[in-house]
Amino acid sequence: MIVQTAPEGKSNFVIFQTDHALMCGQIATAFGNQSFSVPDPLAPMVYVAAHHDEGWAKIDARVEMDDTTGLPYNLTKTPLPYLLQTSAGSPAFNEKHHAYSGMMSSMHTTGLFHGRYGLSDKIFIELIPDEMRVPTEEMLAAELERQEKLKDKLEANPETAVLIPDDVLFHNYKLLQFFDTLALYFHMTHEEGRGDSYFENVPRAVGDDVTITVKRVEPGVYALSPYPFREETVTLSYWGRPMTPQPIGSDLKALMTTIEPISETVTLVAIT
Repeated sequence: MIVQTAPEGKSNFVIFQTDHALMCGQIATAFGNQSFSVPDPLAPMVYVAAHHDEGWAKIDARVEMDDTTGLPYNLTKTPLPYLLQTSAGSPAFNEKHHAYSGMMSSMHTTGLFHGRYGLSDKIFIELIPDEMRVPTEEMLAAELERQEKLKDKLEANPETAVLIPDDVLFHNYKLLQFFDTLALYFHMTHEEGRGDSYFENVPRAVGDDVTITVKRVEPGVYALSPYPFREETVTLSYWGRPMTPQPIGSDLKALMTTIEPISETVTLVAIT
């Protein structure tokens, strides 16, 4: 679950992780132009972008309260046992669709615990409490085994064997991180709170990365430079539910069923 920040006295916008991922899929679908190569393989990359958090579905459906906020657990505050379930569940879901989708999802999981393979200075594995270290390490070891199994499967097929050299895998992994973090830029922070942001290590081609700047130019409109999409403007949408903090002990799951989801949109344009 993502609990978006809110202006003083306003409701928070609560977003299911699966709805967050669907917007990532929109970004992946729109990505690519004369300067930025289209994701390859396209269909498995769009699929994993749109479903990379599928392991969250059962956890988010619980709508459990964070007693410190009176709201559902926000992404970074989710209890670790639940995080381990989502971390293994998402690759398992994606692997059933396509081996490459499973590979990217598994790399996404292991990357989140290891500073996104050097792309981030946040090393989550170093923050794991002693009592959870063994199950965490077991989950990560199982993901590495999954990756080796999927590599063997992909290598056996001439059409996919060209997609598993380390530089190609890392190129596609970085694409997935951009799709994810760009969506999080919108989902984590309310409209008025979004300032300029910089997305490093966005690949234009294998071995050719740039930093993309995002600027809010007016309500609902954001300019990117360099601009990585085919169309001159790209409109993205996502769903969420407004919710105010509730008294401790409230049944948030029951409350959630009474709140109609709302769609919000943002438009991306090139900086001129």
